Amino acid sequence: MRFVRFIKQGSTESKFGWIYEDMVGEIEGNLFSEYRRLEADTPIEKVKLLSPLIPGKIVAAGWNYIDHAREFDRPIPEFPTIFLKPPSSVIGMGDGIILPEISRQVEHECELAIVIGKKAKMILPEDAYSYIFGYTAANDVTARDLQKKDETWARAKGFDTFCPLGPWIETDFEPADAMLTCRVNSELRQMASTRDMIFPIPSILAFISSIMTLNPGDIILTGTPAGTAPLEAGDVVEVQIDGIGSLTNPVVKQM
Repeated sequence: MRFVRFIKQGSTESKFGWIYEDMVGEIEGNLFSEYRRLEADTPIEKVKLLSPLIPGKIVAAGWNYIDHAREFDRPIPEFPTIFLKPPSSVIGMGDGIILPEISRQVEHECELAIVIGKKAKMILPEDAYSYIFGYTAANDVTARDLQKKDETWARAKGFDTFCPLGPWIETDFEPADAMLTCRVNSELRQMASTRDMIFPIPSILAFISSIMTLNPGDIILTGTPAGTAPLEAGDVVEVQIDGIGSLTNPVVKQM
């Protein structure tokens, strides 16, 4: 099932909803506990899709594809390399990725994102999938020049608009061998399968939950394949994951 967060035409109130045959219905209740689906009676083209949720926290795994580590001359990690992105970096489908004036090298990173469905601490790898609510597409936008300059990645990864998510949460998704692609102005930049991850999803969740408690609605980014490259104002970035859909965002200058 596909879950969305949206605003109807002529309204300013955001709502959670579900999609059925290109129609959107509202959801009453808590998406992560008890909810009720109302009739899907609004054509999807008559709503603005927002980021599927605003997470409590975003935990990301770095260097999780061998070719990406190698293109930066990084050794293959012995355990997941994790970092945090702030919830204020989240934007949705069609929202602009803003290029900060302080950076001269902002790059795209297409990723599969996990949406946590229930409170999790010290997860066993064999139980990991039971804690997942669904999946969505993500773009871990990075100011690469600042990442190389700083001792930590908080600045390079944390600018407003640096975490596009969407277009929805897909609960009926098989993550073991899904193709990820990133195109900029229709030109293919990145392509890989999730089977190429160094640390698969159960290992990532077990590792992160051994450090911090994960809560419903938290987002886990699972790493990007090789091919990251600079973005320029006027570009249009499309992250596509087979079985989920496409997340498209324009790139704009800081005003």
